[in-house]
Amino acid sequence: MRPSGDLFVPVDLLGRDLGGPVGWLEAEEALDAAGIGYLAELYELRQPDGSWLRVRLAEVSPERIVAKKDDFGAVGAPQLYYPLPFPAPEGLRVLRR
Repeated sequence: MRPSGDLFVPVDLLGRDLGGPVGWLEAEEALDAAGIGYLAELYELRQPDGSWLRVRLAEVSPERIVAKKDDFGAVGAPQLYYPLPFPAPEGLRVLRR
């Protein structure tokens, strides 16, 4: 949670605001509702050419986020990692299905 005057903004582990300023209990409820399952979701990462690459999150910390190219579980596939700043950049989003 991030203080905002006398209120608090709930913030997920990727550094994204989950809503606007609310009371402490409402902020806790927003965090509980979000859970941590979103970390296991498939994401897509915008590449320099504007295309989107399917990735999974390999590491999340207050210092950085590391995305890994999704290899569909293929054994022996090249392991391609993409270090990202924290909070998550706008070029990282949940995969649209």
